[in-house]
Amino acid sequence: MKRQVDVVHADTVEGYARLWRDDEHRLRWVIWNTTAGAEVFDRETNCPVPIDDEEILREVLSRMRAAGVPESDEYPGRPCA
Repeated sequence: MKRQVDVVHADTVEGYARLWRDDEHRLRWVIWNTTAGAEVFDRETNCPVPIDDEEILREVLSRMRAAGVPESDEYPGRPCA
């Protein structure tokens, strides 16, 4: 049975810990380098993870990189309908 993981919304860096600690869904999350800057992309929902606080986003990206989460300059999702 496939376990559903909810989209992450948090007010602290640790609230986003599953983005770099969840081994079961490791390939779900990708750091996507866009022209506007790096974003966390959710391959399951096929959209960016909204992290509005710039300081938290920087720390989340840093921890994801340290954990070896994939990173791409190319669009990491499926074609949009």
